[in-house]
Amino acid sequence: MNSQTAADLVAAQEARAPRVLIVTAVAAERDAVLRGLQGSRRFHVIAAGAGTAAAAAGTAAALAAGSYGCVISAGIGGGFPGRAPVGSLVVASEMLDAALGAETPEGFRSAAELGFGSVSVPAPGGTVQALAAALAAAGLAVSTGTVLTVSTATGTAGTAAELAARHPQAAAEAMEGHGVAVAAQALGIAALELRAISNPVGPRDRAAWKIKEALDALTAAAAILLEVL
Repeated sequence: MNSQTAADLVAAQEARAPRVLIVTAVAAERDAVLRGLQGSRRFHVIAAGAGTAAAAAGTAAALAAGSYGCVISAGIGGGFPGRAPVGSLVVASEMLDAALGAETPEGFRSAAELGFGSVSVPAPGGTVQALAAALAAAGLAVSTGTVLTVSTATGTAGTAAELAARHPQAAAEAMEGHGVAVAAQALGIAALELRAISNPVGPRDRAAWKIKEALDALTAAAAILLEVL
């Protein structure tokens, strides 16, 4: 098989496979993902903005404009100590809005506990396990667990302990995953979340964040998406 025929075969396979939408918050995350995808036309990558509202709106707009089989919220985030160390990757088992609820005399109660609907979107378990296994096989440190969507990044030991107590399966926190997942869920499309850990969840020390290392891990992870999805 000559190189032209091989290229044509790859192009034909890509044309038949469902497209994948990847939603990041900022351009640096988008560019890191694009480097790993190596120009694959099956993936459409956007930077929708920071926060759950921007993520949901950007995802919904992109889904309305095209046809996709899967949506991924991707970027860097904070890792819970003991679950996801700095430089590692987290594949979400569920995307959970940790901020949606109310303070009560008994403490925080989620919107779900208050009867206002779900605050969590589960990721497809088979795909989560397949992706995590492929990342591990490539020599990348990876864990699975709940990824919390927060409106305010955790900056104290007290808040980190409170979140860990309320969500013992939490592996990471970020600001967009639940918004992306809700937009995908509304159209019956599977959603995933992939986070590269730049800092521990806890006392804020911006100077110690390993952003470049996290973006490099995100690039490496994106290359594995080509094999799994």
